Amino acid sequence: MNDRPSEWDKYLVGSVLFLSLLIGGGTASGLYTDALIEVTAIVSAAAVFSQPFGKRIPASLLWLVIFAVASVAFQIVPLPRAIFGGLRPELLRGDPWLGGTPYRFVSIGVGRTIECLLYLVASAAFFLSVLRLRAEQVQGLLPFFFMGVICNALAAAIQYSLSNEIAIVGLLPFTINAGLFANQNHFSALLFISIPVVVYYGLYRGHLLSGSLGLIMLLLLLLAAGSRAGVLLGLTVTVLSVVFLSTRSKISGLSILAIFIGLLIYSIGAWTKIDADVIDPAFGRGEFARTTIEGIKDNWATGVGFGNFQKAYQIYERESMIFSRFVNHAHNDYLEIAFEGGTSAILLMVFYFISLVATLARSRRDPLQKAAFLSVSFLLIHSLVDYPLRTEALAMTFAYMNAIIFHKGFAERLSRKNDVIEIDHNGDKLFVPIGASS
Repeated sequence: MNDRPSEWDKYLVGSVLFLSLLIGGGTASGLYTDALIEVTAIVSAAAVFSQPFGKRIPASLLWLVIFAVASVAFQIVPLPRAIFGGLRPELLRGDPWLGGTPYRFVSIGVGRTIECLLYLVASAAFFLSVLRLRAEQVQGLLPFFFMGVICNALAAAIQYSLSNEIAIVGLLPFTINAGLFANQNHFSALLFISIPVVVYYGLYRGHLLSGSLGLIMLLLLLLAAGSRAGVLLGLTVTVLSVVFLSTRSKISGLSILAIFIGLLIYSIGAWTKIDADVIDPAFGRGEFARTTIEGIKDNWATGVGFGNFQKAYQIYERESMIFSRFVNHAHNDYLEIAFEGGTSAILLMVFYFISLVATLARSRRDPLQKAAFLSVSFLLIHSLVDYPLRTEALAMTFAYMNAIIFHKGFAERLSRKNDVIEIDHNGDKLFVPIGASS
């Protein structure tokens, strides 16, 4: 009789992660690919939660998810129109769907907010389903992540090697411009948040050669993609990954030195790339931030409704900044979330950051958790100058990395390792209690 626990839930959740990396690179609204990923994530989460056994989810995280979903759902609840008096400008007094009734919605575009609600529910469901898995299963999801990154890297390599015209139209419901993404900056984000995990794979899983080749490929593709923020963040996260993850690893000092020499050579090309263009023109992120802050001041209590940035931003835009191109995002996720969600969204972000830091500082971390923390941190840094979490591919990756950080099973596994020794039995890693006969 086979006593080995079932692994179907790992493969189900891993398939969702791989699918999101394969077709979730679009940023436009109403994409059928995003809807497919969301439905798949919710259904797979329901299947995982249907099992009687699973890891317990920390209450604080569960309440954080509940309040986040509730804050979005609240924006599509009809409220008396009088409530909005003094809380926002007349032009933003609520959605007119209810006609002449005295009720209005917080959201000025209910359809877009419903779309964002489904997006959030799917990401939250995926996050919670990963937390329900065992620690070894969560680690076992890495191959699915790597397969998604490799598919994007191969697509990018083919694009960059064929010609200067790399846009692919018709394969997905959005134009592919880099890898399998519509936006080269978001493709670059996937590359640099993969670096800590690749370094972990090379240093701790005994695959130094393949890990080094993977790292070189990621860095070269970052240069080819042409994202200034991606190149800079990629270089920084590589250095930090090697420094923090090399501690207590089995790799020799000479190997670490060779990696740093390679990074020094890479930094020359990175500096040339960053210095090639003007960092922020007049019609750039600084102007976007200034205008968004003006909107936050007028809508700080309730926000304008998630998904409605583009619609509300135009009200605050200076006349001299109106061109043929329009601003679809603030290129700063924190300002955009505050503009769309108001005070409740700001409080939720603060609570998340506190939880993230507290979890990392509370006890000794597993190396994979350290790698995931670096990936999450640099994705959050990138969110200061872009909107990477608006794509399903990066949102699901973000959820997966957070699940690694907050998963209780890694701490339990570390405590068990203090009382056992690790042996190799026919290629399998086994843990034998100290003092027990083998």
